[in-house]
This record gives sequence, structure tokens and C-alpha cells, in this order.
Amino acid sequence: MDAIDRPPTRHRPARFAQGFGQRFILTVDTEEEFDWSRPLSREEHGLEHVSQLGRFQQFCAGQGVVPIYLIDWPIAQSRLAAEILKPALDAGEAEIGVQLHPWVNPPFEEEVTERHSYARNLPPELERAKLLNLRDAIEANFGHAPLIYRAGRYGAGGSTPQILREAGIAIDTSVRTKFDYAAAGGPDYTAHPLEPYWLDDAKELLELPLTTVFWGLLRQMGDALFPVFWRAPRLRGVASKLGLLERIALTPEGIPIEDALKGTDIAIDMGLPILNFSFHSPSLAPGHTPYVRDEADLDALYDWWRRIFAHLAARDVKPASVSQVMDAVVR
Repeated sequence: MDAIDRPPTRHRPARFAQGFGQRFILTVDTEEEFDWSRPLSREEHGLEHVSQLGRFQQFCAGQGVVPIYLIDWPIAQSRLAAEILKPALDAGEAEIGVQLHPWVNPPFEEEVTERHSYARNLPPELERAKLLNLRDAIEANFGHAPLIYRAGRYGAGGSTPQILREAGIAIDTSVRTKFDYAAAGGPDYTAHPLEPYWLDDAKELLELPLTTVFWGLLRQMGDALFPVFWRAPRLRGVASKLGLLERIALTPEGIPIEDALKGTDIAIDMGLPILNFSFHSPSLAPGHTPYVRDEADLDALYDWWRRIFAHLAARDVKPASVSQVMDAVVR
């Protein structure tokens, strides 16, 4: 089985049943609030935004979209989160997954450092203990066994696939293609595939990468050029302004809607079978992330999703759930 933090050793693209068509999923990094500009802490976090999960769930239900809530330890311990989400989970209007933030997830044996915030850098037995603790807490408190996983900070590694198999997890979605976190001790995903692929020959663990594309006149050379531009912010800004090269992640956080629509069209035209959208749950209330500072920003976030959902519908790209993906994938 391949390590998640390295490009796959074999080309194992996932195929889906005839008639499945192109689909999209909406993954929500459902996590505690903390100051992204400060060093990580086990104690300095909050859960004020949890009350807003109900509004977002109602919004998604009205759009016919089944959000996938990737829950970390503080959320898994929140009675309010369970009260809000469990009815939607029971009704099949939402799904649940695992997101491991090592620094707030017991057992606490490691020093809290940026390097240790990537689970790939923990001893395998500690990564296993944390992940299995979280998986069990989610099932106990929300009444549903999670089938999908994302490493916090996208920090999956060589030991992660085997641990996921032990946990009964069928899908990993830790890969953020075209992003490189190596400078801080994280993975380098710049060479990973964008399409869904199998991590093993037995087809037991499916990877659903987050969707990021390049746009611009030089986008066909984006994999080679963007790392150079990234190291020179002024050059990157000029390239974007001139329409030469821009990296577009399918998220409302930091990506204007017009760029997101361009990125969505590129991903669709590439023939990607599944587009993977994401954002962080603290953005559902003002003041917890850099992307939603006030009520106007929050209104803009909901409008972003409305326009994306309408555009996807116009392009005949339907929403999908984890269960639908697993039913349609060809083994």
C-alpha cells in the first residue's frame, strides 16, 4: 500500500459505474476555533461557531447537497454539535468523517510543535492511538461510523493507510494536490494526481484529492512554473494579474467566486470524475478565520456556495455522498 504523502507508485485511477457521471462532494473541516497566526496550543481554542452548523446544514439540505463533516476531537466532544448534526446524519442528509488534529487529540505524549501538527511526523503507534480514539468517539457520540478521513493540515503519511484500514475507513481525502507543505515539516503534494485513485492494488483504500487547478495562458506548464512563482510573491502577483498563471483551489476561503467558477469549469473540462470542494467550519461565524471577519463576509460565503451549486447544476455535475461514491466505484 502506498504512503499518502508520496505520489502513488502505480497508476491506479478509480473508475465509476456507467451513468454515475461527473459529481462533486462538499467536505467541511469541522474543527475548533483557534488563532491561525499564533503557535498551536492544546488549550487555546473555542467552539462558539458550533451553533451555526444547523444553519449551514439547513442551507445544504435546501440545495440537495449532502455535506461531509470531517470532525476533530473538540467537535467530537461537543454535545451541541451532536444535537445539531445527528438528525441530519440519521436522515441521510449529512455524512460524517474523521479529521485528526494531533495537538488537541489524546493521548498527549508528544510536544506541541509545528512539526508534530502533521500526524505523519508522530511515531506510528501514537498516530494510531490518536486516530482510533477519535474514530471511536465520533461513532459513540454521533451514532454513525465514519468512512472517510482527512489528516489535519493535510498531514497524512506512510503509516496512515494501514491505520485507516484498521479503523474501517474506506476513503482518504488528505491529499491537497498542487500544494507543498514540506518547508514546515508537512507533505509535498505537488506531484500527486487530481483524479481519484487507489492507494493499494487490492482497491481497499480510495484517495479523493482536494481539487485545485491552474488557470491562465501558462497553465499547461503550471506544475513546473508555479513553485518558482510561489517563491517570488511579486512575480506570482504579476503572473496572476496578466492572466498567465494562477492556482485555484475549490474553496470559498480566499478564492473569489469568479475565480472559483473558472476553476470549476477547468476541472469539469479536464474530465475529473469527482470535484472535491472544502472549507473550515469556523468560517460559519464571523471573526474566527481570516476569510469571514463580519456579517458581510458571511453573507458572501453563502452566496459563493449558491452560485457554485447553480453553476454545477447548469454543467450537469450532480452532488454525491460518500455512500454514493462507494456504491459507484468499480473494484
